[in-house]
Amino acid sequence: MGPQTQYLMALEEVHMSFTHHGNVIHVLRGISLAIGLGESVAIVGASGVGKSTLLNIMGSLEPPTQGKVWLMGDDLYSMPENELCRVRNREIGFVFQFHHLLPELTALENVMMPALIARIHRDKARQMAKDVLEKVGLGTRLDHKSGELSGGEQQRVAIARALVMRPKLILADEPTGNLDWFTGKEVAELLFKLNEEEEVTMVVATHNENLAKRMSRRMEIVGGKIA
Repeated sequence: MGPQTQYLMALEEVHMSFTHHGNVIHVLRGISLAIGLGESVAIVGASGVGKSTLLNIMGSLEPPTQGKVWLMGDDLYSMPENELCRVRNREIGFVFQFHHLLPELTALENVMMPALIARIHRDKARQMAKDVLEKVGLGTRLDHKSGELSGGEQQRVAIARALVMRPKLILADEPTGNLDWFTGKEVAELLFKLNEEEEVTMVVATHNENLAKRMSRRMEIVGGKIA
């Protein structure tokens, strides 16, 4: 492979192992893949196969034990830490199973956070957050704190927060895993709509087969490799 700029992200022979009580546990055993702009990719597999680990590596949160990760042709893990933080804040959006919203803040304030971290002026950050919350159907819930929102609404706020900086890549780890079937379906529909309309590239680790089937590609991890 090589630092291929025609792909948004490329992984080459990525390995990940941990030491636990003196034993080396190999989670990923040589994962290579390339993801194009605007693709939607499902990563499936049994619990504990390394789906979340792979997303963390792709999201610059956890360096692999071995292998290379390129984002837009740049070697992610050879970047200086301050540049990596900038990329993480601006180019990659994260959505987790548990939304990780700050309970003392309103929906609007939660979504503003990445923009404020990027030192964007508060008025502009507020407008960016308002725009994206309207896009995910929460234009009337801006001033509600997360405890006043339903599970599905909280997950929509988390998706809006991931989108506010208009990142090239969204990484979602079981985004419907904590929701009932109907709400999970609504959140899945929203992700597809954003993928189509905004051309956001999306990589989703999921147990939800209906969600996985509708992605442009489905990859299964078995024994630390892509089956």
